[in-house]
Amino acid sequence: MADHFRLDGKVAVVTGGGQGIGEAICRRLASAGAKVGVFDMNADSANRVATAIGGVPMVGDLTKEADLERVFGEVAKAAGPVDVLVNNAGVASRKGRDVPIWESVREDWEFVLGINVTGLVLCCKAVLPGMIAKGYGRIVNIASIAGKEGNPKMAPYSASKAAVIALTKSLSKELVGKGDICVNSVSPAVIQTPILDQLDQSQINMMLSKIPLGRTGKPDEVAALVHFLASAECSFTTGFCFDISGGRATY
Repeated sequence: MADHFRLDGKVAVVTGGGQGIGEAICRRLASAGAKVGVFDMNADSANRVATAIGGVPMVGDLTKEADLERVFGEVAKAAGPVDVLVNNAGVASRKGRDVPIWESVREDWEFVLGINVTGLVLCCKAVLPGMIAKGYGRIVNIASIAGKEGNPKMAPYSASKAAVIALTKSLSKELVGKGDICVNSVSPAVIQTPILDQLDQSQINMMLSKIPLGRTGKPDEVAALVHFLASAECSFTTGFCFDISGGRATY
């Protein structure tokens, strides 16, 4: 690892860190010197990744404030205050519920928005008092190209990721004057991760057809971008959404 973008002495938390993009981010940040809290609902996954990188397992449900208070307390006790938060945890849909809006039910929306939006906000609230107190922090929110374009039969997911992009912009402005605290988002196109198991092959083919490079992205490619956004060198960029999409153009 090059000397630039080092994270020595920094404490990072990655939600959904037990697999896919989250695991890749955990490994990347740890290789740069960060002490990483691996937050995942699956205890085996959180423990596996944390053991591999010398990190701290954080097992809980990010939609439950009692769980958040417990796990963020555990990581603070084990490693110190959080300097970097990567809100990566997310779901595409309730299993088997990839339907047009007129066939959707309330539970479809509450499930996806609860994890992708409310859970993200609660995690931000858990770390922001500490970041504001010391005048430093980096928050990286994982959004999606779907939040810019909207994907058919994925309205709850698309809406949730549009919300992530907007929340990033709002929060970044609210933190102006609070110190060196930057908040940015990343919008991947289709990435080769277990979340694809939640989608029909027809949906995957549709997304691939829009990517000029003609392939899915790799988790390590997303992790490389997140690494920069999590570093001290990312000091004059906040409120921005970075596409990592193989050339898929949106706005």
